[in-house]
Amino acid sequence: MDVPKLLIVEDDAATVVALEGLLGPCGYDVVSASDGREGLRLLFAQRPDLLLLDLVVPGLDGWRVLARVRDMSDLPVLVLSGRGDVADRVRALRAGADDYLVKPCDGEELVARVGALLRRAGHRQWAGERVGEHLRLVPERRAVVWYGGEVPLSEIEYRLLQILVRNRGRVVTTKQLLTRVWDDESAVGGDRVKFGVLRLRRKLRGAAGQQGRDPVEAVRGLGYRFVPAEESESDGEKGP
Repeated sequence: MDVPKLLIVEDDAATVVALEGLLGPCGYDVVSASDGREGLRLLFAQRPDLLLLDLVVPGLDGWRVLARVRDMSDLPVLVLSGRGDVADRVRALRAGADDYLVKPCDGEELVARVGALLRRAGHRQWAGERVGEHLRLVPERRAVVWYGGEVPLSEIEYRLLQILVRNRGRVVTTKQLLTRVWDDESAVGGDRVKFGVLRLRRKLRGAAGQQGRDPVEAVRGLGYRFVPAEESESDGEKGP
């Protein structure tokens, strides 16, 4: 069984030592970088399973690192920041972070959140990799190649598909999509998800024409799941 690899991008040496001492004994392979450029180099070279990212690092700051990460991968990103303002948390989540903790944070909570993100992540998608036989994500253009044709998506549509793909074959609930795509934890905006999925599916159907099926399935009363064509033996509902 592969040991999950965690990449820490943090310029405070004491914080890095503390994180390594906390996460290493939990069975993780931990590597670190003290600036943004080194962090991206390690990201390319080692393809970690999760990134722990400080927003204030030299070289490239955390915001630019996060943007570059989202251009090439959908690996889980946990922001660890001394900034506790709601505006910073919202900005980070909208930029593609999966979770946000304010430093200093409780060690047990950090370990629990890392474990939860890794369990939810499933297969990590990197730029240029295929998802099933007919789909390839193009994160640098927020698009997908579907049955040979490139389909441009809005930021919301791309993030929605990215999360469904990350959890391929598993149901992602409406509440989870609201939180992770729209940063809405109220769970009362179900129509946002319904119409977001409807727009996404229309684009995929239009691109595929008569060649292929719709890979996004609705599961009545629960949410949605992504099922590649070669894995499809669906019992889900087909309405949005």
